[in-house]
Amino acid sequence: MNDGTIENDWSLDKVIGIIGLGYVGLPLALAAAAAGYRVVGFDIDQAKVESLEAGRSYIKHIGEDELDAAIAAGRFGATTDFARLRAVDAIIVCVPTPLTAHRDPDLSYVIRTTEAITPHLRRGHLVVLESTTWPGTTDEVMKPILERSGLRSGEDFFLAYSPEREDPGNPAFTTRAIPKVVGGDGPVALRLADALYGAIVAGTVTVSSTRTAEAVKLTENIFRAVNIALVNELKVVYERMGVDVWEVIEAAKTKPFGYMPFYPGPGLGGHCIPIDPFYLTWKAREYETSTRFIELAGEINTAMPHYVVERLARAFDEVTGRGLKGARILLLGLAYKKNVDDVRESPAFKLIELLEHRGAMVDYYDPHVAAIPPMREYPQYQGRPRITWNGPAIAAFDVVLIATDHDDVDYRLVANNARLVIDTRNACARAGITAPHIVKA
Repeated sequence: MNDGTIENDWSLDKVIGIIGLGYVGLPLALAAAAAGYRVVGFDIDQAKVESLEAGRSYIKHIGEDELDAAIAAGRFGATTDFARLRAVDAIIVCVPTPLTAHRDPDLSYVIRTTEAITPHLRRGHLVVLESTTWPGTTDEVMKPILERSGLRSGEDFFLAYSPEREDPGNPAFTTRAIPKVVGGDGPVALRLADALYGAIVAGTVTVSSTRTAEAVKLTENIFRAVNIALVNELKVVYERMGVDVWEVIEAAKTKPFGYMPFYPGPGLGGHCIPIDPFYLTWKAREYETSTRFIELAGEINTAMPHYVVERLARAFDEVTGRGLKGARILLLGLAYKKNVDDVRESPAFKLIELLEHRGAMVDYYDPHVAAIPPMREYPQYQGRPRITWNGPAIAAFDVVLIATDHDDVDYRLVANNARLVIDTRNACARAGITAPHIVKA
């Protein structure tokens, strides 16, 4: 820790404070500790703090060996005491930025966190926001709150933005392997933030402002959302033509230029792709600018759970001659993507809601999710446990709906025991399994 003087240099003897120890903050904290920084993690959840202090990770893909090593080296500790912010040199904010019920940006976590920082802000502090948000948030929302302390950004403390780029469960791209985009409120802030991250990750990319850095993150995820919408629409069109969209994509991706494969699914999931485009849509209204392309992509992706349920109902009627009322349905996969335990914004919950609204009885199995955790949007499902996984249990259901294509699922066991399989991820075909009772959706 420095003595409160303003420094233009940076070194590994600095202490890093990270607020929000979830899927972004915790991996960053451990990466910073592994790089040689001393890190203090801050969270309002006492249970998380106690778990970390005991060396227990509550995120499946975060290994406890890495956590134990950071603790043993004296480089990581966790606390709920925000007064300890005065003892750190840099404060990195990694809190959620969800949408409201009306799909407007919800910056309440960012605002409350910034207000919690302000009483403990001191000269020389570097403050960095990582949460995904609309261009201008760092400058228009955070900066005025922090300056209520009487300190001025660029003179007394330094403010920057560096968007998170986590891909949970991806072993090829860990936190340290992914370059960081950095924008600062002034040249000193940019230089300090660049040096901070430069010691942690494989490389940094500096941009001209915090607003530009915020736009980079939105652009990355809007690109994915729009292209996923495109293949989702193609899926619907090709299905009616009797063409397999997955076969089309596999053949198209052999072209060595001008094409990048994206894959359809039952809807968007995760904390970024279903949410981030609406941050730009909302902000664009301030400039009297429409975002028709983005909004159309949102409409297509939002409609996918409805399409899947209709496809399931039609296939079920063809097999049984009856509707979904009273049908027993097994949802296979609850996480928003394969091989993780992250259920944030997973389309699986919309599928459950739609199916149960039509009178079906829905259970689930996910090897990574033993019971449905608390969620803001679907609190009624909290605590629902997964079924026991075996052949007779699968055979007891009328339909198996594959919503997430986890690698550690025996899809042959599913195909051999299920009466009807609705596969939204092409999981069975990729496992070499085709049969008349397996329907792609």
